[in-house]
Amino acid sequence: MKDLAYLNKFFVKYRWRLLPGVLFVIISNIFSVLPAQVIRVALDLVTENIGVYHLFAGFSRQSMVYDIFGASLLLFGIVVLVLSLIRGLFLFFMRQTIILMSRHIEYDLKNEIYNHYQDLSLAFYRRHNTGDLMNRVTEDVSRVRMYLGPGIMYTINTVVLFILVIYAMLTVNVRLAIFSVLPMPILAVIIYYVNNVINFRSEKIQERLSALSSFVQENFSGIRIMKSYVRENHVREKFAIESDDYKTHSMALVKVQAAFYPLMLFLVGFSNVITIYIGGVEVMKGNITPGNIAEFLVYLNQLTFPVMALGWVTSLIQRAAASQKRINEFLHEKPDIVSPDVPARTINGLIEFNNVSFVYPDTGIQALKNVTFTANPGEMVAIIGRTGSGKSTIANLLLRMYDTTGGEILIDQQPIKRLNLESYRSQIGFVPQEVFLFSDTIANNIAFSADALDMPKVEQAARDAAVYSNIIELEKGFETLIGERGITLSGGQKQRVSIARAIVKHPQILIFDDCLSAVDTRTEEEILHNLGRIMQGKTNIIIAHRISTIKNADKILVLDNGEIIEQGNHQQLMQQQGTYFELYEKQLLEEEELSGN
Repeated sequence: MKDLAYLNKFFVKYRWRLLPGVLFVIISNIFSVLPAQVIRVALDLVTENIGVYHLFAGFSRQSMVYDIFGASLLLFGIVVLVLSLIRGLFLFFMRQTIILMSRHIEYDLKNEIYNHYQDLSLAFYRRHNTGDLMNRVTEDVSRVRMYLGPGIMYTINTVVLFILVIYAMLTVNVRLAIFSVLPMPILAVIIYYVNNVINFRSEKIQERLSALSSFVQENFSGIRIMKSYVRENHVREKFAIESDDYKTHSMALVKVQAAFYPLMLFLVGFSNVITIYIGGVEVMKGNITPGNIAEFLVYLNQLTFPVMALGWVTSLIQRAAASQKRINEFLHEKPDIVSPDVPARTINGLIEFNNVSFVYPDTGIQALKNVTFTANPGEMVAIIGRTGSGKSTIANLLLRMYDTTGGEILIDQQPIKRLNLESYRSQIGFVPQEVFLFSDTIANNIAFSADALDMPKVEQAARDAAVYSNIIELEKGFETLIGERGITLSGGQKQRVSIARAIVKHPQILIFDDCLSAVDTRTEEEILHNLGRIMQGKTNIIIAHRISTIKNADKILVLDNGEIIEQGNHQQLMQQQGTYFELYEKQLLEEEELSGN
């Protein structure tokens, strides 16, 4: 239960739903116990006066005795019915308070987990797959809700009913009560043992469910690659293996539960046999009446469902504990990047890297080594280098997705770690290497960074990104749905929509992470020309593979193995005839070969 203790704060928050719910449970159980006592009185009335009825056999008064008995039994029947109706009413109130409380807590818990996900750093998402993250906020929270609602409701109901029934039994006959509940300690031992088995197997089930969810999510995301390589049968076989593994663990849990319920029913039935036998002996001794035996049988039958529910609730609690443990693991994760509590400020865009080094925390790969450069407002600084040279790492550090492991990054001569992170990032436009568009309209994708949809700004951003003509050719224009639910844009169009999204807010710092690779050179020149106009007095960081993209930059950094090996403008670097010159000559030769072909 230590993992479920995290939920106690919600019980405090919704105490005015929980406390009335507990009260309704108590009242409903009081009305469930009373009919047994009415049945006892009715049966004793019949057994005590049946002789009177037979005594008047052949006399006219026998019909009068029969009418009195009939009216009395009818009255007792009506009383039992009324008591049952009142109990049903309070059961309704019980569900309206406790079950609704569980739904409110489910809502709060999902929001808390999702908000915590938003606070966690990029490194967290590199360590965990999407399927597992989704499973914890959906499947695990649903299991926890079952504990918060039905689990708590039936637990309270079982405890209260046990107390009331056992008390009622003891007030009738202590010896009979003791013998009747004799199998209960055996049941308690069984439940204790089964709890441990259920807990262990529940955790295994959740682990396999996460693995299965991750597998499915990944394959749906890569469906194009899967079909291109004709790997459907291979993936189908792997899914069958994953699914079979999940089924095996689920069946192992079901087998425990399948043996548990019949055993409980046997013990309850055994209690009935004991009650009839011991009760009969007590009646012969004159300690109790036959009506008391009927009363005891009603009590024991009333305990049948709670005893059965006890096994189900035990399973619910154990599965919820396993799920809450998985949720707590993420909720207790601390973000690597924490924004200082400082006021927001407008940045000018002066960027300084002072001997910056960075090692990725998960892999231990050193991406940057003593990188030093300055980007002034109004400058276009280009970064070029081979794959794996550390170009994208500079973009991640500028966005403060990670903190440096050595050296310092200054923004307007202020350490980046001392800036209000939300305010700072809101003044940056970032176009990632891997374009991601949401399942929404093109207009909403472009206006993603804005609080409200401003169509004139959206259209202008589309023009500046040289994608306006492509959009208006679509049947629904800017209202066209893209992503999973809508039209599939070409790679170049996606990149340009992503560029429009970055420039629509006119950021102080614009970072292009090799995002013009799918754009032809003519369109590329148009976009760069528009950027020169838009970003006057602002800072541009352009990461690229093609020299044609960056040859007009104010400053070009050539990276290799995480180090700046050359620095200067295009003319200066060409005169040095180093790595940059070699890249230029190689790309020029490739272009000539392509044009020749």
